[in-house]
Amino acid sequence: MSRSRNTDNIFENVDWLVIILYLLLIFVGWAQIYSAAWYEAKPTIFDFHREYGKQFIWITTSMVLGFLILILEPGFWTIFSYGIYVFFLFLNLIVPFLGTKVKGSHSWFRVGEFGIQPAEFMKFATNLALAKFLSNANLQVDKIETRVTAIFRNYRNTFIALGFIVLPLVVIKVLQDETGLAIVFAAFILSMYREGLTVSLIIIGAVLGLLFIISLAAFRGEWQTWPLQASILSLGLIYFMMMKRKFNRVMLLILFLSVASSIVKFGPKVYDHIPDHQRKRMDVFLYFAFGVGNVNLDKEAFNVDPSMTTIGCGGLTGTGFLEGAQTKSGLVPEQKTDFIFCTIGEEWGFLGAIVIIILQVGLILKLIFMAERQRSDFSRVYGYGVASVLFFHFLVNIGMTLGLIPVIGIPLPFISYGGSSLWSFTILVFIFIKLDANRFAILR
Repeated sequence: MSRSRNTDNIFENVDWLVIILYLLLIFVGWAQIYSAAWYEAKPTIFDFHREYGKQFIWITTSMVLGFLILILEPGFWTIFSYGIYVFFLFLNLIVPFLGTKVKGSHSWFRVGEFGIQPAEFMKFATNLALAKFLSNANLQVDKIETRVTAIFRNYRNTFIALGFIVLPLVVIKVLQDETGLAIVFAAFILSMYREGLTVSLIIIGAVLGLLFIISLAAFRGEWQTWPLQASILSLGLIYFMMMKRKFNRVMLLILFLSVASSIVKFGPKVYDHIPDHQRKRMDVFLYFAFGVGNVNLDKEAFNVDPSMTTIGCGGLTGTGFLEGAQTKSGLVPEQKTDFIFCTIGEEWGFLGAIVIIILQVGLILKLIFMAERQRSDFSRVYGYGVASVLFFHFLVNIGMTLGLIPVIGIPLPFISYGGSSLWSFTILVFIFIKLDANRFAILR
């Protein structure tokens, strides 16, 4: 049920702070792409054969996309959520066979000099489908009740919701060999937690992930780490003992101990059988994060080592716009895309990097605040999904440029070069801006 609120004005109730932050980030990104690709022979920023010229086209079309979303009725997204999900899932299924292979990934449709990556658009499609499912009939994900039928029903809801996430993750990873974009879909679990997914699953996942990393570090560095592994297991046991419901405690404890013991025993063995390029990335991460193993800085760490050096050259205030010697040397691969934070660190220094981090974090916090004020379950779930995806991209991208997270090749939101990523982030954010602007028309 809704009420009229002067629908002639499409900008009524639009949160302009989000749009301002969005514009600031994309124009900062454009400037840094120009800096990373600039050379004196062709100084114009509107050279459409260079990355910065192409990015201008992507920025312009993104603004058009944002405007079209604002004039579209918000009910469109709720009605066609599942259809949009199926459509983009279909595109991701056929792109390995009809698309173009780029840098080892079968995930691109190319039109002339421009490429479109359907996996990027699968993020907003998954968010819509997940919001639709979780908002239907006031479903409570994984909220355990006393009756067996209720337990089955709610766990079924959990697995269905996880299915919306896992299906594109598997398709993108297996068929397209695009590990980075596939892992991004795990970010939607954060929005599920807000809707009732028990925190136990998140804690279990974090503990098991930490246990796996410690086991690999021990394997590479030949540590005697059983005391540390025992400590992590003990923390898990203490947590389970504090749980209130006996059913949860016993079942999860058995599952936790089984998986944890398998990780400690077989994790390093499985690690040696993963694809060579992925194992090398993990070796680089273990080397910089834990100081273990032997890494050839010129080969295995060909991106992370110069990235850290470039950021360090910026000092406190940076070398100045277009004055980054490391950036101009071209030593950092993918510096216009995945490693663009290096350019910011060198030319703007620590203070400039902090400003960019504040803008990114400010946008994410603003989106969370907006999600909490929604009167519609669909809008709230969708808003948390947007914030979760942006947070994951932001955290992983900056972490991998600093050697704190394995390199998985995902862009810095709104700043990295790339049309598909900019379009997908724009669609993600502007759908929520429109839903938020319509919140006063929702009575419940």
